[in-house]
Amino acid sequence: MPIQGDYMGMTLTIEDLDRENREFFRYCAARDFRLQRGTASGLLRYPPTTACPWTGERESEWVPVDAAGTVHSYVQVHHPIQPAFRDTVPYMIILADLDTQKGAPTEHEALRVAGNLVTADGAFAPPDMIARVGIGTRVRMVFVDVTDEFALPQWTIDEGAEQPERPWRYPEE
Repeated sequence: MPIQGDYMGMTLTIEDLDRENREFFRYCAARDFRLQRGTASGLLRYPPTTACPWTGERESEWVPVDAAGTVHSYVQVHHPIQPAFRDTVPYMIILADLDTQKGAPTEHEALRVAGNLVTADGAFAPPDMIARVGIGTRVRMVFVDVTDEFALPQWTIDEGAEQPERPWRYPEE
């Protein structure tokens, strides 16, 4: 039976056949950030997949991963396409480099996880918080529940981490 839940008035579904995503989002619902690690390569991967992108092997294990990182890139949304997001604009979508496995398997690679910028309690970030974030900002993951067995990973500013004096931001008009 698929996992279905309401998020901001939209129905989100994870189908039965999507075993990897079912497991990933169930771990998120338990506030336990885990990623697959290939048994032959020893490398972590994201998003969840049926095979290792480096070796093609299908064997993997779920391992706990530190849910902290640095903003690699971002976009600030001012015109929502999805009506459910109309009341949240502007909002920010972050692509964060996880601290774990940064620079592997090559020096230019990292585990990168996308999510919305939210407050520590999971609400969309207000404009003053958005204005503080740029490339280089330290972030940590928080989870927003969709159902008891399905939560979305999102990002908030890691207030306990050392932050860059002036993170790089796109020039504003």
